[in-house]
Amino acid sequence: MKNKRDITNRDDLLLLMQTFYKKLLADASINYLFTDVAKVNLDHHFPVLVDFWDAILFQSNTYQKNAMQPHIALHQKSRLEKHHFETWLAYFKSSVDELFFGDNVFIIKERATSIATVMQIKMMQL
Repeated sequence: MKNKRDITNRDDLLLLMQTFYKKLLADASINYLFTDVAKVNLDHHFPVLVDFWDAILFQSNTYQKNAMQPHIALHQKSRLEKHHFETWLAYFKSSVDELFFGDNVFIIKERATSIATVMQIKMMQL
């Protein structure tokens, strides 16, 4: 706990996303979805992710898009399976815990769990 603090701003969210994606992209069981299938440009993607989590965590008005649509498109190219969601969530939570401690840590991990669960249910219906 010492030297850790809560997530309080967009810079914290950017650090979280950079740490999280470093883990995702190092894991061959999931990284191909980002590099080969979606061909994610991280310079473009990080600000979108920060906007999304800023809106989720701090109720800002920074994210105005449909977060589900690009994931449905990805799923149509390469099926998103249960293990993908579990891996995504495990790296997300471990990245949060590695960097931060506090009330917003609990909230962001709970929201990530909810989002992953809803997305997985919706993908299974496609």
